[in-house]
Amino acid sequence: MAKKKRRYSPRSGKEVENEMRRFKRGTAKSGNGGRGGKVKSRKQAIAIGLSKAREKGEKVPQKAA
Repeated sequence: MAKKKRRYSPRSGKEVENEMRRFKRGTAKSGNGGRGGKVKSRKQAIAIGLSKAREKGEKVPQKAA
């Protein structure tokens, strides 16, 4: 069986993990520079983590249009 190509880098997973930790503690903020409101959903926290990974140049699929 052919090996599947990895879609996300391990480092991007860590970025999402860190953001989820902030979300659970209640310290995750949304918006530019974290000046927005509190992150209210798991999906939002994951999206922020992936976005941060993209900014750092990690291997992450492109944002859905």
